Amino acid sequence: MLTMNAIDTVVRAALDEDAPWGDVTSEVLIPADAEATAQLVAREAGVFSGGAVFASAFRLTDQRIDVRLFVADGAAFAPGEVLAEASGPARGILQAERIGLNFVQRMSGIATLTALYVVETAGTRARIVDTRKTTPGLRALERHAVRSGGGHNHRFSLSDAVMAKDNHLAVLTAGGLGLTEALRQVRDRISHTTHLEVEVDRIDQIEPVLAAGVDTIMLDNFTPEHLAEGVRLTAGRALVEASGGVSLATVRAIAESGVDIISVGALTHSVRSLDLGLDIAVLEG
Repeated sequence: MLTMNAIDTVVRAALDEDAPWGDVTSEVLIPADAEATAQLVAREAGVFSGGAVFASAFRLTDQRIDVRLFVADGAAFAPGEVLAEASGPARGILQAERIGLNFVQRMSGIATLTALYVVETAGTRARIVDTRKTTPGLRALERHAVRSGGGHNHRFSLSDAVMAKDNHLAVLTAGGLGLTEALRQVRDRISHTTHLEVEVDRIDQIEPVLAAGVDTIMLDNFTPEHLAEGVRLTAGRALVEASGGVSLATVRAIAESGVDIISVGALTHSVRSLDLGLDIAVLEG
């Protein structure tokens, strides 16, 4: 869950970066008593995310600014639709506008892309999930945006689960232990509440990994045909996650293989910010 404390921490840092000693342009050009209203307008269709983050940028800049949100996170919108409105001191609105826009454009871009993946996998059992390929410092916001688009979240951090990938397994088995025995020792060392996921990149690794009692097996860069075979071999003994080579062009075939989870790094690491604009009008005194 995205908390206000997490939002304000990120937004405050962004505001400090953008105007460390104030907005000199607004201070010399805009009268101190000038009032304005600004409308957040969609230039293209999409799925909204980041309303509370957008509002935080204005509130932390000047508490006298009132922000009204007209759509909820997760709602679809059309071009030309007014999504939010900020009213109050013009200096504060001008100072906060770029930070507010930057966040809501990126978060709505993530939500919109996620929604496309969710639509592509409709009718299958597969969940679309994010990865740790997030912008440093913005993970909580970007993961919220994935949820706004109808997706789900993977582990938040390295502290949340045991997830053994190829490099981990190479080190783990370097001493001569077989894969199954090495993973059983891992299982014995962790709490019963700690999730254990293991990545494999070959069909012949599936059975040795499953024999260790893992919770999730990740099939990395498998073809849809090999994914279906992996699902058959797993036979419900663990959750099956597909990873690698996932795009809007391939995700349907991946989902139809019967996997439970499809992790998509592109949701956050290569997303395009949505085209949203902030139209400002000065209020007459």
